[in-house]
Amino acid sequence: MDVRILTRAELALRGVRVQAPVRRPDGAGPSDDGHVLLDGANAALPTNPSSPYSVREGRVWLGEQDTGLALTPVSRPRFYDLTTADGIPYEHIARLHGADVLATTVVQTCVRYVESERCRFCTIEESLRAGATVAAKTPAQLAEVAEAAVRLDGIKQMVMTTGTTTGPDRGARALARSVRAVLEAVPGLPIQVQCEPPGDLTWISALHEAGATSIGIHVESLDEQVRRRWMPGKSTVPMAEYEGAWDEAVRVFGRNRVSTYLLVGLGEDPEELIVGAGSLIERGVYPFVVPFRPMNGTLAARDGVPAPSTDLLRRVTEGVAARLRAAGMTGADQKAGCAACGACSVLQSAGG
Repeated sequence: MDVRILTRAELALRGVRVQAPVRRPDGAGPSDDGHVLLDGANAALPTNPSSPYSVREGRVWLGEQDTGLALTPVSRPRFYDLTTADGIPYEHIARLHGADVLATTVVQTCVRYVESERCRFCTIEESLRAGATVAAKTPAQLAEVAEAAVRLDGIKQMVMTTGTTTGPDRGARALARSVRAVLEAVPGLPIQVQCEPPGDLTWISALHEAGATSIGIHVESLDEQVRRRWMPGKSTVPMAEYEGAWDEAVRVFGRNRVSTYLLVGLGEDPEELIVGAGSLIERGVYPFVVPFRPMNGTLAARDGVPAPSTDLLRRVTEGVAARLRAAGMTGADQKAGCAACGACSVLQSAGG
């Protein structure tokens, strides 16, 4: 057993006692964390005052034992101090993830957010209700913020996700417009787009032609029973549509420029999850394995669903990482996006 991977899994689930100036308290993803550099790599860790892990003089300690890991909180970026001409804080348009990733939810509403259809791990509309963002970011706003974030804070890549919209593009149209606008302001910035499988697969080519570097089409689980229980709305999109979208995305973007989230801890059999991840790898799709964590505001947290065990997360992570290494696939090769950043997962620590 690799002790460093075990420790990294423990930190992902139990968090660390540390002040983190850059946090992501809610949104479309599965983590509510502080952003730090762990041995120089991006990491999103729960800032947990009850954690057995603490930080002393830039190192992570478990009680009186030095784990050997160095930790530095990510500094508040300078672009957070700016506002648009109409008075919207830049932070409400896009946020820093890790030390060098700019992330935004272009459309902060989702047609699946009614409780009967809502993904149980998602809080996409909670940040909107809290007044921490705006419902729809315009291409001009995103271009303005991206230019400032690159110029002032050295941003190296950008992630654009979206809530699912009512049209057959399922949000891809807004993403394509936004990518074009940002690249006009910051030519060459690697950008990942994330959306459900569009009903019309020509939108995948449109996103690539707009300039996106990579794409995330997130299924979260490959188990149909888990999908229906955890994602009642998204599970109405048949797995065959995901498979068709992944294959088209690999054709258009290339092998290992397509990814999907797989959440550990939703009740899926771990060996089946690892085997399923292996099938994705054979397709050319990077399975971004992330632990489920019960964020405040989610239906899962309301119902008291716990995070997975450290052993389960380690087991799945090591199994998937071994398959990624055998296939010569690494998250960093995606150039942009969640797998390229790696902060919310333990995969990069395991060699994936």
